[in-house]
Amino acid sequence: MSMHQGRERLVVVGGDAAGMSAASQARRLKGPEELEIVAFERGHFTSFSACGIPYWVGGAVPERDDLIARTPEEHRARDIDLRLRTEVTELDVAGRRVRARDVESGAESWMSYDKLVIATGARPVRPELPGADAPGVHGVQTLDDGQALIDTLSRAKGRRAVVVGAGYIGVEMAEALIDRGFEVTVVNRGEQPMSTLDPDMGRLVHRAMEGLGITMVNGTEVTKILTGADGRVRAVATQHAEYPADVVVLGIGVRPETALARAAGLPLGAHGGLLTDLAMRVRGHQNIWAGGDCVEVLNLVSGQEQYVPLGTHANKHGQVIGTNAGGGYATFPGVVGTAVSKVCDLEIARTGLREKDARRVGLEFEAVTIESTSRAGYYPGASPMTVKMLAERRTGRLLGVQIVGREGAAKRVDIAAVALTARLTVEQMTALDLGYAPPFSPVWDPVLVAARKAARKVRGS
Repeated sequence: MSMHQGRERLVVVGGDAAGMSAASQARRLKGPEELEIVAFERGHFTSFSACGIPYWVGGAVPERDDLIARTPEEHRARDIDLRLRTEVTELDVAGRRVRARDVESGAESWMSYDKLVIATGARPVRPELPGADAPGVHGVQTLDDGQALIDTLSRAKGRRAVVVGAGYIGVEMAEALIDRGFEVTVVNRGEQPMSTLDPDMGRLVHRAMEGLGITMVNGTEVTKILTGADGRVRAVATQHAEYPADVVVLGIGVRPETALARAAGLPLGAHGGLLTDLAMRVRGHQNIWAGGDCVEVLNLVSGQEQYVPLGTHANKHGQVIGTNAGGGYATFPGVVGTAVSKVCDLEIARTGLREKDARRVGLEFEAVTIESTSRAGYYPGASPMTVKMLAERRTGRLLGVQIVGREGAAKRVDIAAVALTARLTVEQMTALDLGYAPPFSPVWDPVLVAARKAARKVRGS
């Protein structure tokens, strides 16, 4: 029997994708007379698409509210007691309670729970650089961040932007700034942009970005951010050069926001994310679940925990958590590591393992790269596409695929994601019955051309 007159209390910490999906799903299964749901969110918004922020900044998405999947009012109408601008500052696991602070007034209070969901998300990596907190330097994690950046862009005296980092956020923000009419320089510490690709595929992205008029500076660390007499950012400095900047966007990735969990003694993995079981329960804790950007997930190809902060996983985690917290049963088996992105009309896709991932876990592999086209070569609009495929030596099991091309490259990676999940060999893939007509693909789909070449190589080895 719980202490709330026979009704249990579910407390959710964090009101974005994982947290509010969990709350909504638990509510579908249990009415308010059985389950009270209280959700704390320190920001102004719930259930928003962080992934959409670059497109709002660039103007492809006109309104901020277009990125909100469910408003606070909609959640409250479903009997979820949602408390905005309220930050949880401590988890007392032994006492089954959380301490919450009202951001405006600073007032603190404890709230007890029967079940707890930790969905604290990620925080942008802010480098320990002199000047990193100067006006005009922006991260892009929340809608508040997006609004602040848009305000800076509309007020900027000059039109020079520097993006620090060339992962998904970096390349997407570079495109957004080009769309806003800024001159863009990207400073990247890796040898090529998109370190989630092998460097030979990253080089294709580099070339395309330069073709769009973006200045790419690879293999370079930012040493400090310089400010003018007014205190605002004026340039980004590296060991060798200074790049003038009216605005700076940090796109150097995120880390799991797990300070609360660490202080409470909950189990964290090598990447600093919470460790859960298949039901998304925090390991060793029957009544605590965690999901979204604050957890580590199992990579089904490598068999190792990985940190993959993506909205797709966060929403699935929330569904699983809400089902379990609401008395049902569901599991999240893991990921294969699929991600897509674009920079202007260049599409970038990857799934499974890169060469260095495969080496790290002790897998030997054959790698092949092919050039093909998005449609039959004679059909109007056919554009080139490069597919790289990794297959395990001897067994021929597919290990990873990377695709860079114009139209039609990104969603093709889904074929490979399904093949990885099913543990297909490249030989088996050559027989896949994929959709074909000249407007959609050549008679041999680019993914199958790569699979044929990989199969030959595996047989030859």
